[in-house]
Amino acid sequence: MKKQQIILVSGGFLLLILLFFFGNTIPPKKAAPIAANTPHQEKTVDTEKLLTHAKERLTPQQLEKVTSLENSVKRGDVKNQQLSVYRQLASFWGDTIKLFEPYAFYLAQAAKLENSEKSLTFAAHLFLTNLKTEAEPPMQNWLATNAKDLFQRALEVNPANDSSKIGLGACYIFGNISDNPMEGIGPIREVVQKNPDNLFGQLILGLGGIKSGQYDKAIERFLIIVNKQPENLEATLNLAEAYDRKGDKANAVKWYKVVKEKIPNPEAQKELDIRIKALQ
Repeated sequence: MKKQQIILVSGGFLLLILLFFFGNTIPPKKAAPIAANTPHQEKTVDTEKLLTHAKERLTPQQLEKVTSLENSVKRGDVKNQQLSVYRQLASFWGDTIKLFEPYAFYLAQAAKLENSEKSLTFAAHLFLTNLKTEAEPPMQNWLATNAKDLFQRALEVNPANDSSKIGLGACYIFGNISDNPMEGIGPIREVVQKNPDNLFGQLILGLGGIKSGQYDKAIERFLIIVNKQPENLEATLNLAEAYDRKGDKANAVKWYKVVKEKIPNPEAQKELDIRIKALQ
């Protein structure tokens, strides 16, 4: 059974779990992808069209506010004015409209202007978190391209940031931005070999193992995480899935039940029950 069939049922199963982890800090994704043909006849998301499409959802008053903000930069201290505008636009799209794509885009634009490690990595991880639960290749490409740019800028500020190295590698693994997505594995392995307790690196390697069909290796990575962080539901859920894909029904059921015990969401529990019964 494919991952989407197991954990993206009923509007995004894994996304529900991630929202349970992080609360309302990540606005829900609502915008439909806006595609444009590349010279290779592959579809990618055009940011300008995406923003235009997002504006079609606004009331006349809301559109007037956005237009006013976009045109508010005057001569003088343009950089700080633009930074303030980007932050206001991000807040509007995230807090008022709750539309992920324009929120993330303007947050990224503000981070690039500020150019601090903290702002760049925050925005980069926002894109990456959503990338891990995105099923559509055009949106995968858009999310990964934005995250990659932010991680690279963060590494220019601090080349020793292992989290940014791992995040950059993850963009290649999940992002539909390379003919060889596994090229992102190497730098992550270097970080984990140096520090096996880097659980973010273990998680990404585990997810990469699932993506490449190396389920035993994925299971090994996820077990490292859940043994150190039993409360880590993302790792626990993916551990269950790795066993499921491997065909180890007993262990899949065992870990799906562990996930179910820790999730208070009735819809998620229902989907887990369906999968557990199918495996028994």
